[in-house]
Amino acid sequence: MDASAIDELYFQWLYGQVGSESNQRARTHWNLLRRFHQTAFVWTVPNDDNRAEDGRDLRREFIENENIEDVDPDWMSLQCSMLELLIGLSRRLSFEDDGSPRRWFWQLVENLNLAQYTDKERLPTATVDEALNRVIFRQYNPNGIGGLFPLRNSPQDQREVELWYQLSAYLLDEN
Repeated sequence: MDASAIDELYFQWLYGQVGSESNQRARTHWNLLRRFHQTAFVWTVPNDDNRAEDGRDLRREFIENENIEDVDPDWMSLQCSMLELLIGLSRRLSFEDDGSPRRWFWQLVENLNLAQYTDKERLPTATVDEALNRVIFRQYNPNGIGGLFPLRNSPQDQREVELWYQLSAYLLDEN
């Protein structure tokens, strides 16, 4: 199976992890999540490579669950996508606190002010890209507002903190 066919199956599998099961375009987010999937996560803060690896681990899980053989090694070694990153983070959040990975995923998307972009309306690609770039290039506020983990009480500049510690601070701040 070629890389593009595997990638499309993989995207559908990822969508099944967190996307709406509805058939109504007003409730689905295929276009939004596809944009997340097309955007590479570039880590710049030490140890964020661990979160990227969490995302890439989803590929291995997919290959095992779907019993796919002869996978192109170049496809397996692609950078972590923003969709993979968000699903990986949502699984970590679910493990650390109550709630399903699906619920946490949509909380993160809501934190980026993107959850309203359903398939019913034209996806404003520039707006989505701007939100994703804010996360990737740490262009959100020092308290995390504009990023994945906004805090009411920020102990330090969140733009300099690895995602794992941002996640932990967010959970403490929410409780």
